[in-house]
Amino acid sequence: MQRKNITGDSFFCWEGDVLIVNILGKPSARTDAIGEPQGNQLRVSVKAKPENGKATDYMVRFLAPLFGVKVADIEVVFGQENVNKQLRIKAPARLPAVFKPAQVRAL
Repeated sequence: MQRKNITGDSFFCWEGDVLIVNILGKPSARTDAIGEPQGNQLRVSVKAKPENGKATDYMVRFLAPLFGVKVADIEVVFGQENVNKQLRIKAPARLPAVFKPAQVRAL
């Protein structure tokens, strides 16, 4: 089941203790990195090649420690085999710097 984009004009929103993040993925990059927001998506580059969703799986493994969660705590809502994705991150312990303090509720 595909859920609709509930983040509006932002690249993220909260649903209880779940952080919902829209991602614009860039596979086959030189380095793994979280970039700047682009519209209502956060750019995330990964070194993995886009083969049958493997780049998305790699991205989830890259992001999990940055948010202080287990890989199992990140759900790919849509975009497993697409550059446009939405992730649900259950109870993140921390947030990368791109999440500006003024935009984020207290963890």
